[in-house]
Amino acid sequence: MNQHPDVLSGELLDEDTLMGLREVCMLCGVHAERIIEMVTEGIAEPYGRSPMEWRFTGPMVTRLQQALRLQAQLGVNLAGAALALDLLD
Repeated sequence: MNQHPDVLSGELLDEDTLMGLREVCMLCGVHAERIIEMVTEGIAEPYGRSPMEWRFTGPMVTRLQQALRLQAQLGVNLAGAALALDLLD
């Protein structure tokens, strides 16, 4: 018997949720190099000094995902995505 086959489950990503680079890569569907480029461009400012120490909050991950969508759907470069997100904030 199949109980609630259409029910989705998930985890709330908030300011208290901290994720490492590997988790962020999985959530965003990109390689670490891509996230590092986005951090270098200022799209997100993770806690920690080096990529292996970085910790991202839920809102940071959301911002990274938004930047990736802007690039994929509108063809903007990283600087353009960063500017667009800053203007939306």
